[in-house]
Amino acid sequence: MLIRSVVFLKTSNWRPCNTMNTFPLNMRTSLNRRHTVLAWGALACALSAGVQAQTSYPARPVRMIVGFPAGTGPDIVARLLAQKLSEGWNNMGVIVDNKPGAGGLIAASEAARATADGYTLMLGETGQLSIAPSSYNKLPYDPAKDFAPVSQVVSADFVLLVNPQKVPAKNVKEFVSWTQQQKGLFMATFGAGTPGHFGAFMFGDAVKLKPEAVHYKTTGDALGGLFSGDVQGVFASVGLAAPNVKAGKLVALGSTGATRTGALPEVPTIKEQGYNNLEFSSWFGIVTPSKVPADILAKLSADIQKAVKSPELKAKLEESGFRVTGTSREEFARIIAADTVSWGKAVAATGFKAD
Repeated sequence: MLIRSVVFLKTSNWRPCNTMNTFPLNMRTSLNRRHTVLAWGALACALSAGVQAQTSYPARPVRMIVGFPAGTGPDIVARLLAQKLSEGWNNMGVIVDNKPGAGGLIAASEAARATADGYTLMLGETGQLSIAPSSYNKLPYDPAKDFAPVSQVVSADFVLLVNPQKVPAKNVKEFVSWTQQQKGLFMATFGAGTPGHFGAFMFGDAVKLKPEAVHYKTTGDALGGLFSGDVQGVFASVGLAAPNVKAGKLVALGSTGATRTGALPEVPTIKEQGYNNLEFSSWFGIVTPSKVPADILAKLSADIQKAVKSPELKAKLEESGFRVTGTSREEFARIIAADTVSWGKAVAATGFKAD
């Protein structure tokens, strides 16, 4: 067996060896240039990889989860946005995946647990992200920790609707006067813990009434209750209300925004009618699981803002009753946080808990 030994020699005049000094001057100059070229090449590759990481997304179809049924306001927004994003991504598919139930909580729970790679988005709304933390003792997700805000897409006012065959009122004051003569005020909602639910209580505070909320599973069921006379009113999104109002099936008594909505410009706001403290709206925006890489979040936000502010999509969204916003990530995060506080106060005032 061959045994090799290594012997370390101790010397008092030892110093680090610079191997470059062993080469002639002209060779050292050449090597230095070569090292510089290699270093710049490595840097360029690194930068190119970073750019490629941004520009190559998405490399496969993207899923957009929506917590409400097809045909509802959130679904309309999601499908219009998905189509426009797909066009901007070289027709890479954006699949809208409806996961209705529990006021959007089923969808939010699934989205929060999704792989954080940018290929699962959620069209989140006020109820899921700003109201739920106050209305649930045990929420299956944490909006502040489990999601990364990308961009608020639109905001939406509500309209107080009544059935003209059941309620003889043309404005809010007439509705209040008529209601005071009834045995009670029953207001339909599209689910416990939704903006329409707490909006009904806010309306009651403003007009000095105590409405009884009647929760329905779907918007279709809620409108069915209005047509049958089981409930006297409902706060519906402008997008849902406008077609029924224009068709003469329902009457809009007032809208909840700061200004009149473009989809129903003839309908005065409730504030215009003397109830200055009543103003509320909802919004829809894209969020992702919280650990999606920053470069993908930045590209997503920029692409969404570009899409919703394009003349074509903006016109379609406004025609559907929405106000186009297309905010930055930072602005959307601020809106979510501020609304969590304001809606939290409304929830606390009702004493409502969903679980």
